[in-house]
Amino acid sequence: MARQRSKQKRTKSRWKIRFILLLTPVVIGLYATLAFLFLTFERPDIVHKSVNALADEWYDRTGRLSVPEEYIPIYQRAAETYDVPWTLLAAVHRIETRFSTMSTLVSPVGAEGHMQFMPCTFVGWGHPSCEGLGEGDIPESEKTDPAVIAQYGGFGVDANGDGIADPFDLEDAIFSAAHYLSSTGAAEGNVKKALYHYNQSDQYVSDVYAYFEAYEQSREEMELARSQ
Repeated sequence: MARQRSKQKRTKSRWKIRFILLLTPVVIGLYATLAFLFLTFERPDIVHKSVNALADEWYDRTGRLSVPEEYIPIYQRAAETYDVPWTLLAAVHRIETRFSTMSTLVSPVGAEGHMQFMPCTFVGWGHPSCEGLGEGDIPESEKTDPAVIAQYGGFGVDANGDGIADPFDLEDAIFSAAHYLSSTGAAEGNVKKALYHYNQSDQYVSDVYAYFEAYEQSREEMELARSQ
């Protein structure tokens, strides 16, 4: 009788262990799903950055994130105009929109264009609708008007002279980024300070600076390849 009871206990114990083993991945999966849903609705920027990080890893491994040769002359012209390294502009472009290869050029928090400007930074924080993160409530007609941008102290630039300063125009966006980085310290050699102004995240600064250094090391090779 004692043996039978012992056997029954062992059987129940095994079933408990099996139940726990089966239930554990279900609980973990449910927790992960709830966490993802929470982040999606409460902090979409984190989800956006996480997805971008995975995409960056894939792009890096497939070699699709080298500096596009056709962009180099634009970086160089903007760099010369605003006295910043063109490789810094390439590094920012790479981190912000993976050289404009992202499916959308509007972030969850409202940053726009190839170089991801918040509207209030592009048009100017003097605009009466600008507060908080800087999305603002700026009419579309004012967002790209050089006169409005000059009035409110923005960094948007009409680089190609068509009368429009457009963050979704590659040349305008890169010149605008050069203008901003130059004004916040890069022209004096304070690259990390300028990057922190661009995006107030230590991780962002670290990520961009790593690419900046890598591009600086291969700058002459890239310029030579471009000239041939």
